[in-house]
Amino acid sequence: MQTHKAKRVVITIEAIMQKRLTDTIEEAGVTGYSILPVLGGSGRSGAWTREGQVGRASGMVQVVCIIRPERLDDLLDAAFDVVETHIGVVTITDVEVLRAERF
Repeated sequence: MQTHKAKRVVITIEAIMQKRLTDTIEEAGVTGYSILPVLGGSGRSGAWTREGQVGRASGMVQVVCIIRPERLDDLLDAAFDVVETHIGVVTITDVEVLRAERF
């Protein structure tokens, strides 16, 4: 089966910034992404969990995008404008997809 190279970009950011991030990456031409809740974790400030939180203001989400490699720089520039001033992590991995026309 034929596969095609792509990039998987995962942006972990405060839930309150989700809309600003997705608006920004859409303006950069990213039309497909998934948003996942982050249940907890540990980082520079220590361990944390969503348990007991009433609203979404202090939680985290992950915005996951799979894009063509040539579109990576535009996505990263847009995402960095949001992540730079907020809690957030951006990871990039190489992936292969079966239906390249979807990306």
